[in-house]
Amino acid sequence: MSNLEEAEVQLSELELLSSMFPNEDEFKVTDQLALAELKDLVERCSLEVPSSKVQFMLKLELETPGGDKAECSLSCAFPFKYPAVLPEVTIRSSSLSRSQQIQLNTDLLAYLQENCAGEVCILNAREWVKDHAAAYINKDLSSSSGGKSDVKRSEDIFTRLWIYSHHIYNKQKRKIRRLSWQRILIRHREDISLEGTEDEMEKQRKFSHFEEKIFDAHGARGNHMDLGQLYHFLVDNRCADIFQMYFGVEGQ
Repeated sequence: MSNLEEAEVQLSELELLSSMFPNEDEFKVTDQLALAELKDLVERCSLEVPSSKVQFMLKLELETPGGDKAECSLSCAFPFKYPAVLPEVTIRSSSLSRSQQIQLNTDLLAYLQENCAGEVCILNAREWVKDHAAAYINKDLSSSSGGKSDVKRSEDIFTRLWIYSHHIYNKQKRKIRRLSWQRILIRHREDISLEGTEDEMEKQRKFSHFEEKIFDAHGARGNHMDLGQLYHFLVDNRCADIFQMYFGVEGQ
């Protein structure tokens, strides 16, 4: 499937979602610039790769086993190669504990990998969440009722979040536009048990500080980088496996 065909499929699915869920409290595109670029590529029949992924949110109401209502949201993004690769979907709900939310997202990914590879699947994901998410709210209650032991456990866990966020290439827009948490997707999460010492925690750190890295930026808008250089940077920092998770191909 070509870049244009993938863009057409993505746009068609977004239009379908918009027609099925016309209210913003059910469906909302959170990155209008990316959507406008996708539409422009389709209208011009361009084979270019978009500079950013379209991000959107679906919200639904769950009914728990106890009869209560719970709000749930799916933060989604289309990788450039979607539907050849799976979409990025993160489930969030204030009614879910951290462990429940992790398990729910893990199980959704397993469902999509088994049943939806190579197919448009946002509606499938929404229906799966609608049918299964409520059952997770009351799972593992015994593990969350340990009082003091819970506090100790949380202090002994090192958590690493691999995130994806929209990137703005235009230097002027970067000065005036703030990044909201709705534009940040948790792509992967690692919870690592520690012995509780600072030395153990420091050993788990991949990077010493937060910074923007640029690897031989090129293209008309400076929006393409040397992914080989990025891969070697990840290798040097002991996280080469992350490359395939983000881009769907093995690094070289």
